[in-house]
Amino acid sequence: MTEASKSYLIVINDGSYGSERPYNALRLALNLVKRTGVRMRVFLVGDGVQCTVAGQKTPEGYYNIERMVKSLAQRGEVAT
Repeated sequence: MTEASKSYLIVINDGSYGSERPYNALRLALNLVKRTGVRMRVFLVGDGVQCTVAGQKTPEGYYNIERMVKSLAQRGEVAT
């Protein structure tokens, strides 16, 4: 199987802030989706659905998770 024919699924079940897991998962997804021919899916379940809430107030020292999800949704698939 070549790199161009790979599919990835990432499941996020932690809330937007308070843990670095959603940020790291989205960062990985955003980097993988840049590769030619890669199919990326992100599934948000449980508290992970909070990552899609519009108008989030980003705590100081954190990246804006909402912006990351929007960027990924333009290039891959995001499901809740």
